[in-house]
Amino acid sequence: MKGVKILNDMYKMIFKRKSFHQFPQTEENITEKELAKINEKIAQLTPLVKDITVKVKIVPATEITNPRYAEYCLLFYSEKKDNYLTNIGYLGEQLDLYLPSLNIGTLWLGMSQPQELTYEGLDYVIMIAIKKVPEDMFRKNVFKSERKEITEIWQNYNYLEIANIVRFAPSACNSQPWFVESSEKELKVYRYKKPGISVIVPEEKITYFNKIDIGIFLLVLEVCLKKHNFSYQRKTYVDNNTVEEMTLIAKYQLKSKIM
Repeated sequence: MKGVKILNDMYKMIFKRKSFHQFPQTEENITEKELAKINEKIAQLTPLVKDITVKVKIVPATEITNPRYAEYCLLFYSEKKDNYLTNIGYLGEQLDLYLPSLNIGTLWLGMSQPQELTYEGLDYVIMIAIKKVPEDMFRKNVFKSERKEITEIWQNYNYLEIANIVRFAPSACNSQPWFVESSEKELKVYRYKKPGISVIVPEEKITYFNKIDIGIFLLVLEVCLKKHNFSYQRKTYVDNNTVEEMTLIAKYQLKSKIM
């Protein structure tokens, strides 16, 4: 089944993908056929919030500031509605877990700027830089990545097989701004703002990016749940909070495993 293959491919890419903070200066380029595949994938993206209009535009990296030797950039534009940033993270991570299957490296770029800050009446949000990368330059052992321990992001001892993988979701400045309360039949996902944390990005910007990050996390979480044959019912909450340490983002009511 096509859906099963897509799921399996995305799950495998969790272990392969890496953030190329400086792309290798190799001669191989992304082909027209691959660009067509990317555009086809863009048309198939599933939103977290259905009533937010989003556009994704592919532009040459020469059209943005500080491209890190990328070849192209995927620019995300959106209406500014409740949870629009979380929605962009959820959409973008679907591409982030697709492109490595084509040996195309990725990097979420928050501080670079495109030439167009609006597109078809929508506001620019963020971009993903991309470049063709040799197979052997992708991640070989995800468990060697620098990530928080499970106990720092996951409360209680339910579904630790999920927790051990979902913690490798990418985030701005590797801030990993998520916390999950687990019970036998429910997962509560919070955006976690650690008090006193010091990062190189201004505080108002890190909140902006962390709202995108939590959307990335939800997508990776759902891929892991489906891969482990769990069905679920998701409820999301509006994230207007910038002050509290914990902001409830989503609840997942878990059902029995699909056999």
